[in-house]
Amino acid sequence: MATDKASVRKILDAVKADGRTSLTAPEGKLVCDAYGIPVPGEGVAKSAADAAKLASGMGYPVVMKIVSPDILHKTEAGGVIVGVKDDAAAKAAYDTILANAKKYKADAKIEGIQVQQMLMGGTEVIIGSITDGSFGKLVAFGLGGVLVEVLKDITFRLAPTDKTEALSMLDSIQAKEMLHGVRGGDPVNRDALANIIANVSQLVTDFPEIVELDLNPVFATKKDAIAADVRIVVDFDYKPKPAPRSNEEIVKQMNRIMQPKALAVIGASSENGKIGNSVMKNLINGGYKGKIYPIHPKADEIMGHKAYKSVLDVPGEIDTAVFAIPAKFVAGALKECGEKKIQGAVLIPSGFAEANEPELQEEIVEIGKKYNIRLMGPNIYGFYYTPADLCATFCTAYDVKGSAALSSQSGGIGMAIIGFSRSAKMGVSAIVGLGNKSDIDEDDLLAFFEQDPNTRIIAQHCEDLKDGRAFAEAAKRVSKKKPVVVLKAGRTSAGAKAASSHTGALAGNDKIYEDVFKQSGVIRARSLRQLLEFARGIPVMPTPKGENVLIITGAGGSGVLLSDAVVDNGMSLMTMPPDLDAAFRKFIPPFGAAGNPVDITGGEPPITYVNTVKLGLTDDRIHSLILGYWHTIVTPPMVFAKNMVDVKNEMKAKGIEKPMVASLAGDVEVEEAAEYLYQNGIPAYAYSTELPVEVLGAKYKWARGAGLIK
Repeated sequence: MATDKASVRKILDAVKADGRTSLTAPEGKLVCDAYGIPVPGEGVAKSAADAAKLASGMGYPVVMKIVSPDILHKTEAGGVIVGVKDDAAAKAAYDTILANAKKYKADAKIEGIQVQQMLMGGTEVIIGSITDGSFGKLVAFGLGGVLVEVLKDITFRLAPTDKTEALSMLDSIQAKEMLHGVRGGDPVNRDALANIIANVSQLVTDFPEIVELDLNPVFATKKDAIAADVRIVVDFDYKPKPAPRSNEEIVKQMNRIMQPKALAVIGASSENGKIGNSVMKNLINGGYKGKIYPIHPKADEIMGHKAYKSVLDVPGEIDTAVFAIPAKFVAGALKECGEKKIQGAVLIPSGFAEANEPELQEEIVEIGKKYNIRLMGPNIYGFYYTPADLCATFCTAYDVKGSAALSSQSGGIGMAIIGFSRSAKMGVSAIVGLGNKSDIDEDDLLAFFEQDPNTRIIAQHCEDLKDGRAFAEAAKRVSKKKPVVVLKAGRTSAGAKAASSHTGALAGNDKIYEDVFKQSGVIRARSLRQLLEFARGIPVMPTPKGENVLIITGAGGSGVLLSDAVVDNGMSLMTMPPDLDAAFRKFIPPFGAAGNPVDITGGEPPITYVNTVKLGLTDDRIHSLILGYWHTIVTPPMVFAKNMVDVKNEMKAKGIEKPMVASLAGDVEVEEAAEYLYQNGIPAYAYSTELPVEVLGAKYKWARGAGLIK
């Protein structure tokens, strides 16, 4: 794309010199011209006669609009007249618009009346950009005209975005069928729309002071797409967030925090009930093999370890310090850590920004920057890193090792993660508290876990993202290798913010998170239970090789609910080929139902489950299986479970692996059967048709995003 940055810079400099916060429509047209964004033919009239001359020159009908830097919402001011059909109407419209503008704002600076070629027909869409406090520059697309504020059918992407991503935006709105042409209407020119989106995204990237931009409506036809109205808002004080640390630097420092060879416990104590005592016990009882240096102003020894008055008195090198002292003493101890060249501080104490003490938090942040100490917290429960037997926390020591790394912004959610992990026997590689996120946040953890050989899935709870763009860029990279699951709290609390543009007014906080997560390959959990189940279930299953999902069930009712769940979770029920249908019918009774779901009925012996599941695993056209079990005397729960595990293992020995999940309906014995299946690689749930399908759907979302399903 050829751009004329010099012309845009000249216009913006003039706007800045005038002390304005928005561009006039003619200035907006020149900016669009400089970035290849099509706009209609137009001119600015300084008199009624001028208006008629301009209009007749470009051909009627025309649209006429007030040009004033003091009137941003022209329609509200009575500053727009459409469908002007002849010279007399053009002169009358000029006078009317001028009078309306003066009535609306008597002291408004009026530069003239814009006369614009009127666009006819096509589908009205909106293309725009906003500047978000966390994510920075975003580009938006949705239905335009008067419908945009009613339907709020809009989608966002991080800017800059390429044409491929821009094309994906056209399919991300609910009314996407409108763009394909409805009731005999022509489809829109998708390439033309995608080019405008990409060009807008480049414009706002090149000129960060453009904080809001609206092209509304854009008339999209079979031939082209043209922006009928341009609105640009500027903020010359806007500064993008500074670039994050390099990935290499983050990993180097995070390695010293998460896998330290030596730890100091500042505030270590021999007194039961003290946080410093719990931290010491957990480090020792958890089996940590590195050096532990208790720091205490008076003690000589704590729990068998020589104590020191300050980290400066410790003879050896220290990688990380765990703080268990009141907030008011943290800054002084942190400075000593800096002088000792300690790389990481795990700040358990509360009493900072969350307790209306922002100055205390700002002070420790500045100390961290000065000495290049990475800060975890404050206001956290600490963290676990099980491969190093490290329990740097006041919570109980943790012993179920595995491959899931979880983090939470909330201490309460962290405790729920710990409890669920133990109860469900979900092994973890790490559980990390982030608290106030004064420094270390989710993208730092992503960088560490990306290269951590002990971690296969990363699941994160957050209430906000300090630097959403840094997170999105990290997640986009990491999710190609390992699933990234996020539970974003506060989905419903943040509404659309007050803004000068349609795009800004429609930018509900959660909608931005939703779209950026999709763009970044993040699997979004809708509840705490989902976050935990995804963390547990996704790594258990092999990756599907295709989209064809088959349900085999012993209960017709379960089959219907499982089918609904498949659609709800973005998967495809396989259309059963006639030969495969005939093959399944050989194993089920005449009153059963083949097709998909395959209903084997409830009275069948174990061999029917075995034969149908074997067929499902061996046929290459089937890519994943959902099993619906119904508790019967003929096939008791544990008999079903053991048979399914035997079949799975037999097929695996032959090199055949497909994801399988199971829903078990029955009396309490199904709980033991579900647990047995789960422990043997088949995510299974008693009393739920939704959860197993949600877990399988999450695996599919990750596999698609990582490009593993062709």
